[in-house]
Amino acid sequence: MSMSSNVERPDRLAYGIAMIVGSVFLMSFQDAMMKYASTGMSLWQIYVLRSALAVAALLIFALLFQHRLDWPAIIDRWVIARSLCLTLMYICIYTAIPLLSLSVVGAAFYTGPLFITLFSALLIREPVGRRGWIAVSTGFLGVLVILRPGTEHFTSLALMPVLAGLFYALAAITTRARCIRQTPLTLALALNIALLLTGLAASLAIVVWQPSQSTFMTNPFLLGRWSQMGMTEWSVIGLLTALIVLIAVGLAKAYQSAPPAIIATFDYTYLVFAAFWSLALFSEPPDMSTLVGMVLIAGAGLLASSVSNARR
Repeated sequence: MSMSSNVERPDRLAYGIAMIVGSVFLMSFQDAMMKYASTGMSLWQIYVLRSALAVAALLIFALLFQHRLDWPAIIDRWVIARSLCLTLMYICIYTAIPLLSLSVVGAAFYTGPLFITLFSALLIREPVGRRGWIAVSTGFLGVLVILRPGTEHFTSLALMPVLAGLFYALAAITTRARCIRQTPLTLALALNIALLLTGLAASLAIVVWQPSQSTFMTNPFLLGRWSQMGMTEWSVIGLLTALIVLIAVGLAKAYQSAPPAIIATFDYTYLVFAAFWSLALFSEPPDMSTLVGMVLIAGAGLLASSVSNARR
């Protein structure tokens, strides 16, 4: 079934690229903060507290700046589908993030732009072109160089961020094809409501289930109960709240502004930012394979830019 939209969509390429680079920079910092917070709080505790504050912040922003919120749109099936895809994306990433380095998580996750290109061609009939395919394939090759599948450096846990990349791609395509008329603020509010409800449901499920100690130890971040909050924990929640609001608005703006296949290539800059935070916060410098992969990814971004400029 085609998702092709019948809405006229004038492209703002430079604006879309700026928004995606800024958003993935904030996303990489958010993931670093989640890795830091995973030692003291459960994932669902963060989901509930962060999203509750984010919903409140978005409503206050809308009230102060007289920004109209389209409440019926929040329960539109495509907006719900987008929010669910992004919620599943975050769950897949954060299942792996306490146990893997940010560089590996980022590399596995950024199979997403390849999925975006495939879905762009198959579902919404966006023109990709031969050079566009070469650009994204080059970026994907960079991901493979970093992941090194088939060697002792590869772990099956890295497949969770790959699955996250699939959900991210579906969300990006849905944003472009079916949510282009919705305001970024509305989409951000819908996403945080979905995250809040997911966190509440998962927290309740863990209380009812009461996983055994051995099961809990397989992933304390995912299966843990709520912990006590101090000043440090509340500061982290406040920072994560600001980040999720900015990221949600930025991603929506980026994929509403230009073809997903072009925006997706600049999505790869996340890997550079993730490597920086790994070194700065966790003393995990990138190895030679990671550096080679980054060069390939940067080349893919430059090629995609030349393709888009040639069309204009």
